[in-house]
Amino acid sequence: MQKTTAERHLRGTASETPAPSIDVPLHAATARLQARQARVMRRSVTPPAATSWIRKSKHETATKVLGNMEIIDLKGRRGLIVGIANAQSLAWSAAQHFRNAGAELAITFLNDKAKPHVVPLAEQVQAKLILACNVSSPGAIEGVFEAIQREWGALDFLFHSIASARKEDLHGRLLDCSAEGFSDAMRVSCHSFIHMGKLAEPLMREGSSLLTLSYYGAEKVVDHYNVMGPVKAALEASVRYLAHELGPKGIRVNAISAGAVATRAASGLTHFDELLDETRRKSPLRRTVDGCEVGRTALLLVSDYASAITGEIVHVDAGFHIEGMVFH
Repeated sequence: MQKTTAERHLRGTASETPAPSIDVPLHAATARLQARQARVMRRSVTPPAATSWIRKSKHETATKVLGNMEIIDLKGRRGLIVGIANAQSLAWSAAQHFRNAGAELAITFLNDKAKPHVVPLAEQVQAKLILACNVSSPGAIEGVFEAIQREWGALDFLFHSIASARKEDLHGRLLDCSAEGFSDAMRVSCHSFIHMGKLAEPLMREGSSLLTLSYYGAEKVVDHYNVMGPVKAALEASVRYLAHELGPKGIRVNAISAGAVATRAASGLTHFDELLDETRRKSPLRRTVDGCEVGRTALLLVSDYASAITGEIVHVDAGFHIEGMVFH
C-alpha cells in the first residue's frame, strides 16, 4: 500500500534515530522519539498550497513549487540558441530543455545547406524566430539581434555553441597553423561569443545570462585537438572577463566544459573513437556523457537556481577532468 508523506517522514525519522545509550532509561529515549515523531507529523500533515512561488532574484520570473517539489520554470523568458546543426547537436538538447521549461526561443542556422536540418527542429520547439547566422559574414550577428529587438525587445539568455577551424589547422600541428587560420578559428569560436554578449547587453536585465560550450582541451593537451585547444582556452578566459564586466548589471556568464559526445562537430577530430574509449576507461564514472546531461546543466545555469554562479567553467564530463596519473 502506498504510504502517505507523513508516514514516509515518520519512517525515515525513526530509522535515523540512534539506539538509546545503556545509561539512558529506555522510557526516556522512547518519549523523546515520540515527541520528535509528533513534530514531524504536525509538519507533514499541514497541506501545502497547490502551487506556490519562490522568488530567487529580482528577475520577474520565479521558481515554481508544486507541493514539496520545486520545478525550474522559464515561462516568460526568451532565449537565443546559436549552434544547432542537427538532432545530435548539444545545442539542440539544450533547446529542448529550455522549451520544456517554458521558454520562448529564437534559433539560428548556419546557411542554406544546414537549413533543412535545423528548421524542422526549431519548429518542434515552436521557435518564435528562425534566423540565418553565419558569424563569418559581416552583419550576420547584428541582423539576428535586430530581429530579436523587433520581435521581443528583450533577451533573457543566450546559448552559444559554435566552433570552427580550417581542416588543415585542425588536423595539423599548432606550430604549422597559419595566422589566417588561427584568426578564423578565434573569430568563429571565441570572438563571436564576445560580440554576441555586446549586442545582448542592452537587451538583458538583471538575472539574464550568457552561456557557451568549451572542452577539456582548453585546460590540458588532448591529442588531435590542436588549434582548438588555445582557442577554447581563450573562450574560457573570455567567460571570466565578461562575467567581471557584466556582473554589476546582474548578467551572469558561464561555460559548460562538456565531455566527449558524438556530435557533428566532434566528427571532425581524428581518432575521436579513441577519445571516447579513453573517457570510458579513465573517468570516475567509467562512461561518457550524453547530450541530455549537457542540456539539463544548461537549463540549470540559465535559471534562477544558478543566480549566484558566474564566471564558472562547469564540467559535465563524468569527472574526466579530475584524473591525473591514475594507473588502476
